[in-house]
Amino acid sequence: MMIIDASNAVVGRLSSYVAKQLLKGEKIVIINAEKAIITGKKESIIREFEEKRARGVPKYGPFFPKRPDLILRRIIRGMLPYKKPHGFKAYKNLKVYMGKPEGLEGEAKKFGKEIKTSYMTLYDISRKLGWSD
Repeated sequence: MMIIDASNAVVGRLSSYVAKQLLKGEKIVIINAEKAIITGKKESIIREFEEKRARGVPKYGPFFPKRPDLILRRIIRGMLPYKKPHGFKAYKNLKVYMGKPEGLEGEAKKFGKEIKTSYMTLYDISRKLGWSD
């Protein structure tokens, strides 16, 4: 089992790495999902997420989450062939948590580094979408 700390990790880079490891059969736990970041201008990031949430019909979907851990999980799902059996099996091996859960033991792999461009954390994006913790 691999434990990954998502603090200051760019979501796209983290997600592509995690998707490849899941397809290889690795079990992955991601902690501090709310601290993962998306780079770009704040206005454009919020606009893109609001457009995703407004798509479709509320009764039939598509359904996009507001919580930071579920947003990260949904992004990783988009990089997996989750409608096929091996993709669905790989997706079941993924756990995403906000913060660090109590019973989790082991050394977390740091994935993030210092970013010098404008960005938003998943926590900030979730708050702008209307999530209340």
